[in-house]
Amino acid sequence: MLIGEVARRSGVSARMLRHYDALGLVRPTGRTGSGYREYTSEDIRLIFHVESLRSLGLSLRDVRRALDDPGFTPAELVNDLIRRTRLRIADEMELLTRLRRIGAADPADWEDVLHVVTLLRALGSDSAGTRQRAALSSVGEGPVPVEALVEAVLSESDPNVAGALRWALAQSGDGGLALLAEGLGSPDAEVRERAVQSVAEIPHAAATDVLRDALAHPDIVVRGYAALALGARGVADALPTLIDMVVEETRDADAADALSLLAADPALADQIADRLVACLGQSGVVPSARRRLTEALADIPGGAAVRALSELSHDEDRAVALTATSILALRDAASP
Repeated sequence: MLIGEVARRSGVSARMLRHYDALGLVRPTGRTGSGYREYTSEDIRLIFHVESLRSLGLSLRDVRRALDDPGFTPAELVNDLIRRTRLRIADEMELLTRLRRIGAADPADWEDVLHVVTLLRALGSDSAGTRQRAALSSVGEGPVPVEALVEAVLSESDPNVAGALRWALAQSGDGGLALLAEGLGSPDAEVRERAVQSVAEIPHAAATDVLRDALAHPDIVVRGYAALALGARGVADALPTLIDMVVEETRDADAADALSLLAADPALADQIADRLVACLGQSGVVPSARRRLTEALADIPGGAAVRALSELSHDEDRAVALTATSILALRDAASP
């Protein structure tokens, strides 16, 4: 079979077949009377062997070794090919991620592309200062790669950089909320905490919805951050969690402050006082928790809180009674 026919049937170009011949890799067995290369069935079988080995990533030199050396063992070479392939895939995936983030930023021109590339590099810097400056400069200077900001904030351990990243995300809108919500489901407790902190700083209704859902999260830290943020937003759904935080001494001072913020709404003030009193009356509430619940009544306005404190001033737990009495005295002194 002549070279042109071999090329057509095998899919290997005539030029490559000549190259194989020159290297001594696949030499046609015969020649025609006119001097043309003539391949036998065995030659063609060898061509397919060469192509099969090349498809695995072997160099022509390695292919020749494999074909010429009967004692050649492929294990070491194959393992090396596996290692190199994994590295190549990792590089390609990194490039794909970078390109996808540039595309998601919707650049208007090449200046925007360069801006995003520079920002991505800075966010990946080993220098905390560089990462912080990148976060702070990401807003207002060009398109923002929100996905990259989310990934950065979920992995950032430096508190100053993390704060800058949360601020940048809050300024960029709610485009990163879906990814942050996924972060709430991470098996890593630190990632969950970073995710809920970031959601808490996004001042949009969609973020409030994510925080409402987080009130049912199995992680008490996530529930706590969500409740504090919702309390600051005036969302009454946070009440049970905030009271639980007071009882369990989990950021209880912050929880009491959030309750006082909610109590600024007259429609909620008496409801909050009633809930605190109901909790005080439950069996199994330890004395220290009862004192914290009493202290939480201090900044709750309205008649229900005053009545509760009056009753608590005669409580059999002397510490609770003294706390209630002191709070009533301060309230009386503050009254006009």
